[in-house]
Amino acid sequence: MIAAPARADVVWPAMFLETRLVTWWAIATGLVAEYLFVRQLFGFGVKKAILADVCMNAASTILGILLIPIAGIVWEIFPGIVLYKVFNVGTFNPGTWAMTFFFAVAINAALESLVIRWAFKTKVGKRGFWGLFLANTVSVGVALGSLFVLWPQT
Repeated sequence: MIAAPARADVVWPAMFLETRLVTWWAIATGLVAEYLFVRQLFGFGVKKAILADVCMNAASTILGILLIPIAGIVWEIFPGIVLYKVFNVGTFNPGTWAMTFFFAVAINAALESLVIRWAFKTKVGKRGFWGLFLANTVSVGVALGSLFVLWPQT
């Protein structure tokens, strides 16, 4: 029974992004941006929109902690590894960062759509999903941007 050494040096962009998605500034930005979209898209009153906004962001934060890094590692395994060899680039290239951003936005929008649909018994539809997708580009964009503006601060 010998413990294997930790492999803390094994990282990929989705792991870096996830650490920023759970910062206060990314969460606050997401809550404000998404509140406006929830009011407009689903016609909720102020109190219901605030409740929906908090619930859907809690769900996407909790589940996103696992799902976003998993999506990133799936990208790394395929098609990322193939593209890295074809273009002779490493893991931290612009294409992987773009896909990481896309995955984070799509996962958050999907989870938040499910919360609106199931918890608030409201039809989301294509317009609702893409509205939430657009709203999530704001918070995920803030988180992603902070990696480059504030790097290497935590």
